[in-house]
Amino acid sequence: MEFTILMPCLNEAETLATCIGKANQSIHEHGLRAEVLIADNGSTDGSQQIARELHARVIDVQTKGYGSALKAGIHAAKGTYIIMADADDSYDFLQLGPFIEKLRGGYDLVMGNRFAGGIAKGAMPPLHRYLGNPILSFVGRLFFSIPVGDFHCGLRGFRKQSIEKLGLVCDGMEFASEMVVKAAKKKCRIVEVPTTLSPDGRSRPPHLNSWRDGWRHLKFLLIYSPRWLFLYPGLFFFIVGLIALLALYNGPVQIMRISFDIHTMVYACATTLIGLQLIHVAMFTRLLGTKLKLFDSHQLLTIIRDTITIELLILLGVLMIIAGNFWAFDALTAWKEQDFGAMYPSETMRTVIMSVTLTISGVQVLIYAFFTSVIEFFASSYENPLS
Repeated sequence: MEFTILMPCLNEAETLATCIGKANQSIHEHGLRAEVLIADNGSTDGSQQIARELHARVIDVQTKGYGSALKAGIHAAKGTYIIMADADDSYDFLQLGPFIEKLRGGYDLVMGNRFAGGIAKGAMPPLHRYLGNPILSFVGRLFFSIPVGDFHCGLRGFRKQSIEKLGLVCDGMEFASEMVVKAAKKKCRIVEVPTTLSPDGRSRPPHLNSWRDGWRHLKFLLIYSPRWLFLYPGLFFFIVGLIALLALYNGPVQIMRISFDIHTMVYACATTLIGLQLIHVAMFTRLLGTKLKLFDSHQLLTIIRDTITIELLILLGVLMIIAGNFWAFDALTAWKEQDFGAMYPSETMRTVIMSVTLTISGVQVLIYAFFTSVIEFFASSYENPLS
């Protein structure tokens, strides 16, 4: 069988017959060897019976969620290619020609673009049309360099074998983002075609929850991009904090009428340490993701990891701790000269702050070195167990 037209379904009795009818008409018009598959997610309105009466194949999916229904449907599909769309009559199953053409042309994922094809009045809430979808699609393009203008279009086609290799795991609406991101990561051939969006034919509210599902999409995009979630913010905080520390070490800095002194230096210390911690977490995440084959190995990170060995990191951490202790000794000496009495903070706090910053940073570097080795060791043991 060449094509499966897949529809996730949860109480779509009002529109399901229309969608199946249009899908069957499209199959006939294009002369396809195809099936219509309904992945039912626990309907209680008789949707399953409607589908069977129209000779569609129905599978029951126990695990709730948009992604769960589609994952089960993809697994059960008999077609080489799958075209999926919602069963609410918002997508036009009579306009599948561009998807069929691109899939037969060798593309792994064919995305519909509602903004290019046209969104009918009332088909998409203004919040989604002008804020949610554009922002999330922009974030996806920025984070992953994917030339897709509509990340969340529900009408898309793909080669079953290519998508099954992606290891899709999301059960909710964020499944739509996961498919695009992982397909791009695996170097799948992706193309967009214009499609339309019409007001759905249901009398009840949609299953989509704007803020909850929007957050799920954004959360997935962030989690799957440790560079933007951890590395770039970490580099920013570390550099800004370090510059402020060095600028304030020799004394207050006056900018116009604003004076920056030891209080600012304390915050600069915290900013530097937060930045360093985020950089370490970014490296941990990237290494773990690479070992679990969630991310491809990055050439620059591989060179850095091969050049900066655990021994070098341990040496660096120890030297930083020693330097911090030298500054601590200097502060202790100054305190001793005052017979361990009260001291003016402006006289010793700069030394103490630098000592604390270096000591904590050194400890963090040591932890990073050993924890990286733990990940490498456990991953190697998992990949190459004793037989």
